Amino acid sequence: MPADDNLDALLDLDTLHASLRHANVESMTFLNEVAQLFPDAVSFAAGRPCERYLSVEAVHRYIDLYRDHLAKELDGDLAKVHRTMLQYGRTKGIIDDLVAEHLAVDEAIHVDRESVVVTVGCQEALFLTLRALRRTERDVVLTVRPAYVGITGAALLTDMRLLSVADSPGGLDFDDLERVLREAREEGLRPRALYIVADFANPSGATLDLPSRYRLLELAEAYDFLVLEDNPYGFFTGDDEDGLPTLKSLDRSQRVVYLGSFGKTGVPGARVGYVVADQRIAVAEDQTELLADQLARLKSMLTVNTSPIGQAVIGGRLLEHNLSLRAATLRERQIYRENRRQVTEGLARRFPPGKGPEVTWNSPRGGFFLVLDVPFPVTDELLEHAGREHKVLFTPMHHFYGDGVPVPRMRLSASQLTADEIETGLDALARFIHEQVD
Repeated sequence: MPADDNLDALLDLDTLHASLRHANVESMTFLNEVAQLFPDAVSFAAGRPCERYLSVEAVHRYIDLYRDHLAKELDGDLAKVHRTMLQYGRTKGIIDDLVAEHLAVDEAIHVDRESVVVTVGCQEALFLTLRALRRTERDVVLTVRPAYVGITGAALLTDMRLLSVADSPGGLDFDDLERVLREAREEGLRPRALYIVADFANPSGATLDLPSRYRLLELAEAYDFLVLEDNPYGFFTGDDEDGLPTLKSLDRSQRVVYLGSFGKTGVPGARVGYVVADQRIAVAEDQTELLADQLARLKSMLTVNTSPIGQAVIGGRLLEHNLSLRAATLRERQIYRENRRQVTEGLARRFPPGKGPEVTWNSPRGGFFLVLDVPFPVTDELLEHAGREHKVLFTPMHHFYGDGVPVPRMRLSASQLTADEIETGLDALARFIHEQVD
């Protein structure tokens, strides 16, 4: 409903949750909707998967595949099949078994299906985990800065203090991590977890190398915290190799809670994610449960269960590809590889060293994102100007720092663009940057 200045306000914003005034709450909506404000602009802003191979026909096929699979599992009892797919369902999900098998096939992660909770996207998985870990105001979560806006938003909504750790070209400054951990303990705080995207992080594109992965697991055990590993981009490597092992597959002390999504590898509109939480929780003197059991209890009071229809779509996609999404996304991997190459080579042609404005960028070997450094602070107002006057969009990096202060950096993604759109967009971006410095 539009605002009406002639009406007396029923509520005061100051009486509502403090997160509603925070810049990061606005960031998620802004980043999701900015392209709709300028539909004619080439958008390097959105981190959306390629739409070339999404189809309604495939969705119907996936549902049929999962229905047939379920019929075999339930000995042909069609009433049970229909009930499973169309009624309120099991809180942990109806495809938790397929998710567990998929992780074994693709990631060498071997967990029981009871450790898996299927969620409404990965964002719910993140929220549930932080909600469970936040007992008192002493409990804090750490993340690398700049960070995906979803972790800052989830921390705000769960009233969990977020401590920032410095970034590095290798993805994480370990000296700063230890400093933050020590200082937190000295202040009487209890670091519960570190959130990290170890492969092609959003927004930086950075990747932890193998020694760093082992070192992080060692620090998690030494300082007694969990690692929340979010892995939406790990399949999209820059070559034909399978990439580095996940932290979860290397974990031998149950320090890693694995957060997953089928938004980039499956069907984004299905809104299906999951969390693997196989940590044991002492619930009585001689009784333990899985952390996944506790998360399911929270989920039952939040979203009740994840849409069985959405799960059936993802289940069918998994079944169609023998539970391997690494194999299912070979075409997309090639597209993302070519698009990254085209963007970096295109930037090099438009901003050669020593000529014109000083513009630099990183060159991640996989994922969706790269970061462009420019000689002026990048504000949301400049973004809107670029969209309106130059027909090009990008993401101001201040959205990933959490304080709303503009910085001379922008995030670019070409994951859903064609080759022609990339060239048109880079031309427009170059004109915009020259306009700001000339």
